Amino acid sequence: MTDNIIREIRVIRENPRFRRYPEYKESGVEWIGEIPAHWEINRLKYVAKILPSNVDKHIYPDEIQVRLCNYTDVYYNDYITVDTVLKKGSCKESEFTKFVLRKGNVIITKDSETPDDIGVPTFVKDDLNNVVCGYHLTMIRPLVCRGEFIFRFIQSDRMRKYFELESDGVTRYGLGKSSIENLLLPIPTDSEQRQIANFLDRKTEQIDELIRIKERRIELLQEQRIALINQAVTKGLDPNVEIKPSGVEWIGEIPAHWKVLRTKHVGSSNPSKNNTKTACLKDELVVFLPMERVHADGTIDQELRLPYSQMKNGYTYFEEGDILIAKVTPCFENGKIVHIKNLATSVGFGSTEFIVMRPDLQKVFPPFLHYIFYNAPLRSIGKHFMTSAIGLKRVPTEFVENFRIPIPTYQEQTQIASFLDRKTQQIDDLIAAEHRKIQLLQEYRQSLISEAVTGKIDVRSKV
Repeated sequence: MTDNIIREIRVIRENPRFRRYPEYKESGVEWIGEIPAHWEINRLKYVAKILPSNVDKHIYPDEIQVRLCNYTDVYYNDYITVDTVLKKGSCKESEFTKFVLRKGNVIITKDSETPDDIGVPTFVKDDLNNVVCGYHLTMIRPLVCRGEFIFRFIQSDRMRKYFELESDGVTRYGLGKSSIENLLLPIPTDSEQRQIANFLDRKTEQIDELIRIKERRIELLQEQRIALINQAVTKGLDPNVEIKPSGVEWIGEIPAHWKVLRTKHVGSSNPSKNNTKTACLKDELVVFLPMERVHADGTIDQELRLPYSQMKNGYTYFEEGDILIAKVTPCFENGKIVHIKNLATSVGFGSTEFIVMRPDLQKVFPPFLHYIFYNAPLRSIGKHFMTSAIGLKRVPTEFVENFRIPIPTYQEQTQIASFLDRKTQQIDDLIAAEHRKIQLLQEYRQSLISEAVTGKIDVRSKV
């Protein structure tokens, strides 16, 4: 099925006249372009009722007890059905009459922290007699146009750009009612609206299923990667070696000649920035790593440089070869743990939410220690030791320092690290390939919707 989809992508992209309507005209709307000659252009307010909701999440005992369709329910779901799990809420009788969900309604997000999250739609597939549209959302109730067609048109890439341009704000963005009402959309005949919607329902479900298969493939590869690392750092590379109990549950048995030590015995944490390396820096630019520039795959973005004079107080200091461990949730659990290699400046600084471990080069090979830290048990065990402060949980430095780890001979450490570099890269390449396929499928999905709802392709014979 994947090959068929990819072939169809190529046909549509390479032959723009594939499945075209026999005659076209200019729509008069630059971002819509030409439309089939018998289609019309109209404003949304003339074909549907626009209802921005003001029903908040508070539950008042003297109001009607309902279920709420909230922002996240819309943002993460293409459809709202009788099976959608929704939270409890309450509303006034007038609000219930106005905002109760009916089959065929479209709901869009109207407020967000970023403009690209504005105008995300969902389609109400069933009559939901006890569900109302919640705050930060706008309900579109069709009058003379099918809701399923409006839903698909709002999903098109042309609409994404329109909503981004129309949204106002600085730290929070909002979409005014007039911007939604005055949205221009192409209107096919009623039978064509139904055919286009049915075609897109079927094709997007096929694509979404392929994406789900590839996402599951990625999950399995990631599990394989974790298992590979755990096996290598606790059992070594020789399957015939004599083993002994380690005395640590997560490690299990280890080769008989290995040791089990606490991290603090093979390295030091949070090294001082007052040393000969920093003594002469003054206003030299140094790498600065906020949390968002450290990625869960172990890579970092070194593009941000700030003067050393701004960094010497209040930031985490590190050098080449150090290992940075994010200590705040959810970054710690998600594996934001990086071995600093090829540092672009003489020293670096980062978020205060990092623990810096400096390996003792006489006792441990830094890449091996990085694999130990990146291994899942450190994170799965560490989350139970997290403490809370100002709403965020952090893993204590003492936990990392006292975490017990297996230590092979130095030669074995280098061999294990080299083996894992090679094997994990092979898995990472497979994961990257699956991500590229997913991106291709998502681009095709978006292109297909946009081409169909603006009449660039004729799907009537495909329904």
